[in-house]
Amino acid sequence: MNPYIMSILMCNLALGAIITAASYHWFLAWIGLELNTLAIIPILAKHHHPRATEAATKYFIIQATASSIILFSSIINAWYTGTWDITQLTTQPAPTMLLIALAMKLGLAPMHFWLPEVMQGTDTTTAFIIATWQKLPP
Repeated sequence: MNPYIMSILMCNLALGAIITAASYHWFLAWIGLELNTLAIIPILAKHHHPRATEAATKYFIIQATASSIILFSSIINAWYTGTWDITQLTTQPAPTMLLIALAMKLGLAPMHFWLPEVMQGTDTTTAFIIATWQKLPP
């Protein structure tokens, strides 16, 4: 991969984490998570190998599902509270759905089925990024 493209993707990873960590708005947090996900997909698929393509596809499907659950949870919370503020998570279905979505994004115990398969399909550097940096924003 071209070093310029790789540096742009790494900057987008950092930018997505910063946007997510600094946001007080559900939509901005979701945008930061999506920027983070879309920046790691080309890094996952940079090796032209079937395992790398499979890992990138599985990662994208799981992360897109979790992101849609986060967006749905924030919409439900905004519907009931009237605000998109992150600190106003008061309605009952919204925190439960958010917890499930964050468990999917992080690869926590009930939702960890995708993480070993994605790690096996990547090289060591990319697996290190997935295991550390990708866990910071959620």
